[in-house]
Amino acid sequence: MKRILSGIQPSGSPHLGNYLGAMKHHIEMQNKFEAYIFIADLHALTTVKDPEKMKAMSLDMVLDYLALGLNPDKTVFFRQSDVPEHTYLKWIFDCITPHSLLERAHAWKDALAKGKKEPTAGLFNYPVLMAADILLYSPDLVPVGKDQKQHVEIARDIAVKFNTTFGETFKLPEPYIPEASATIKGTDGEKMSKSYGNVIEMFAEEAVIKKQVMSIQTDSTPLEQPKDPSKCNVYYLYSLFAEEKEKKALGNKYRAGNFGYGDAKKLLLDKLLDYFGPYRKKRIELSKNLDYINKVLTEGSKKAKMESEKMLEKVRKNIGIVHKFA
Repeated sequence: MKRILSGIQPSGSPHLGNYLGAMKHHIEMQNKFEAYIFIADLHALTTVKDPEKMKAMSLDMVLDYLALGLNPDKTVFFRQSDVPEHTYLKWIFDCITPHSLLERAHAWKDALAKGKKEPTAGLFNYPVLMAADILLYSPDLVPVGKDQKQHVEIARDIAVKFNTTFGETFKLPEPYIPEASATIKGTDGEKMSKSYGNVIEMFAEEAVIKKQVMSIQTDSTPLEQPKDPSKCNVYYLYSLFAEEKEKKALGNKYRAGNFGYGDAKKLLLDKLLDYFGPYRKKRIELSKNLDYINKVLTEGSKKAKMESEKMLEKVRKNIGIVHKFA
């Protein structure tokens, strides 16, 4: 069975872009692959400097995944910071990674250009830690968004550099980007992102979700006139969750006229509340059982450590760092 590995940063309440672009695929793939999914809290340190916020967002991310259907009996689900082998291997990779390779990273250049993040050493070396995250577990596929594809390519470059220098050690993983949901449009028609303020959250209060849905931008076509569903962001978002017959019925209403965008938004809101209703209920139940949450993470980190320790032992041998001289 092929193996997948992916990490996701704790970043507060998840939105439809997070769900359709990553989380849904992670959960579906656990039934087809040997899955390793981790909470990338060490990566989050590049932006999160508040300890209480870090703790809360990490817990939220665990609750979100478990509520949405991640099964810890099928997936090795763990917290990055619970497996110190990640940072150990990262330092080894630092010592062979060309500075010029990291300077070409889109995320680093974007951070410098936009000034959104402090240009720290951690942000610069972000792809090296990501390479360690990936290569420790020898995955065949790494599910990522389009914006993270280059980081998987950098991980491959680092693996090749290590293998050439110290001997064949690491498998070269392939990025996995489901084209159908690689980029999810937000309420303004651009890529859905918290930084753009154009998200629709899954687990927020109902009033918040309603406000977000009602803020979706539409054109000024009068109520009585026919409308083109293919050009409407409300229809687009509705189609991501609706069945074919539901999409067809809504499309017919658009084209018939006497149907307003406000009515379409109400249908979208009802669809989202109905779709995520069972997940919202399960999340509330999970939040009351932190003993279970801690048990899941403890068991997941044990499984991850067993795998990462095996790889690190191989790495140490190949670079000449041994526990006992013989």
